[in-house]
Amino acid sequence: MPSRGVHPDVKLSIELGCILSRNRYTADPRPVIDELLATAGARDELLAFEVGSWIAFYDDEHTRALTTALRALPLDLAAGLTAGAEARRRGAHDTTGTGGPEQERRNAPTPRA
Repeated sequence: MPSRGVHPDVKLSIELGCILSRNRYTADPRPVIDELLATAGARDELLAFEVGSWIAFYDDEHTRALTTALRALPLDLAAGLTAGAEARRRGAHDTTGTGGPEQERRNAPTPRA
């Protein structure tokens, strides 16, 4: 089946997220911000959402230099911050199904003696 490819907004969103994650632990956020701004071009609303979402999900003592600099950008981060906080609240996905590791242990076959 032919594919129409990835929508340009999705592609840009992925690219911005990759820039942020690749530079997560930077001590010098200026080049990261320059790259984000150059990549986003005139798409401030998409940049704001991605930056806000990333900040809310990843902000901790290890990423503080970058998240502090990102918060200082003249962008409306509110929607992204809300989305990122919700994603962080939901936690990580796993492959254990709805029962989690405890149910998996209970359902494991009993070893033969």
